[in-house]
Amino acid sequence: MPKRHIVYRRTEPPGGAGVALLERFEAIRDELDIPEEFPADVLAEASRAAQEADLPTRDATVVPFITIDPPGAQDLDQAMHIERHGDGYRVRYAIADVPAFVRPDGPIDVEARRRGQTIYCPDKRVQLHPPEVSEGAASLLPEQIRPAFVWDMVLAADGEGTEVSVARALVRSVRRYDYAEVQRLVDDGSAEDVLVLLKEVGEKRIALERKRGGASLPMPDQEVAEDGKGGFTVSFRPLLASEDWNAQISLLTGMGAADLMLRGKVGILRTMPDPDPRDVKRFRRQAAGAGVAWPEGVGYGEFLRTLDRDDPKHLALIHEATTLFRGAGYTPFEGAVPEQPNHSAVANPYAHVTAPLRRLVDRFGLVVCEALSAGTEIPEWVRTALTTVPEIMATSDRRAGAVERACTDAVEAAELRAHVGTAVEAVVVDRNEKHVVVQLIDLAVVAKATGQADEGEAVRVRVDAAEIETGTIELSIVR
Repeated sequence: MPKRHIVYRRTEPPGGAGVALLERFEAIRDELDIPEEFPADVLAEASRAAQEADLPTRDATVVPFITIDPPGAQDLDQAMHIERHGDGYRVRYAIADVPAFVRPDGPIDVEARRRGQTIYCPDKRVQLHPPEVSEGAASLLPEQIRPAFVWDMVLAADGEGTEVSVARALVRSVRRYDYAEVQRLVDDGSAEDVLVLLKEVGEKRIALERKRGGASLPMPDQEVAEDGKGGFTVSFRPLLASEDWNAQISLLTGMGAADLMLRGKVGILRTMPDPDPRDVKRFRRQAAGAGVAWPEGVGYGEFLRTLDRDDPKHLALIHEATTLFRGAGYTPFEGAVPEQPNHSAVANPYAHVTAPLRRLVDRFGLVVCEALSAGTEIPEWVRTALTTVPEIMATSDRRAGAVERACTDAVEAAELRAHVGTAVEAVVVDRNEKHVVVQLIDLAVVAKATGQADEGEAVRVRVDAAEIETGTIELSIVR
């Protein structure tokens, strides 16, 4: 399921309200038992692994890979190179070789299984692996020789994949970009060939996604800043087209991984059922409340593509569309393919293999695919893990979701604190016998309110309470 990324832009030094918000984020991590520090034995093994990694013999350092990541990121999972291949394309996608640094059942492995994934909070990231590995020896940093799983994919002229293989090799990234830089270079015509081809392939893959009936939901960052008056402003950072293009390469690789697994009849897929019709109806009401037209007969996937990510109300809808992406899980199999192998949003079988520095399951998926591609035996430690990793990831997903919800509650309470005692415009998007759920028109908040009103009705709600310290919001309908 897509995740919200909330970024807190603190002042220097933070004001009173800012201190309260930062303290709430820290309290949330304590309450939900999010481990921030790594045990001494994990740090010691990370130091040894950085010097004694199991490096591949194949050398692909002549390929001029590039990376595209947010500014300041150091845990770089992916590097890419794209070139023309006949009337189609050849895409090589290097993924950080985390297994080279993690000994099965060793301290790093045990700790990673305890954590499951990197947890994103507004003020910091709680990492899956020690920084010496995730931001150092395993990260695909520029001008560094690193081990990687190199995916080699041939695409037809329309962007459809025709061949896929993966092998371990040494790689070197020659240039690091961020998304804004890529967008600017492509837009002004000064981009190097690999970026021009990224746009070309990305747009063709988006067209294929639409043809399949897929539903893309690139999540914008929700940015929180102090307003200098003891309050906060919350805004959404519109996503760039370059982020969509880059995401399509990751999706392409995940689909290729699923294809290898299904043909080999062993692996672990990321699966998701179709959205609940009730959630689709609720989302329709939210769209109506925001004044966004959704013609009858248009599916939710196609509707999401019509949203303008430069419009704050549309961006709020993108956030609320996460309710349509529920029920995702991991489906392991061996000897026979699953009865339901599809991921409804991708509209295709799909596997997680492109973020091993930040997600536990990817490490095992990569080793499975490399063995299947080479025709070699899958290591026993990987086969054994296929049956245990789904529960680890489910537990980790629940923990990450709880952190996300609690942090969102705190952020929304911070935003509404200045409105306590006043009434604001809203629309009812859901109801039951006890309360209604309202979406505030001019603020990016969806919350429960006491009182009764019909679904889709425009109402005024009074902000009765907004407490950062507990993330509590109390709203009531004004009649």
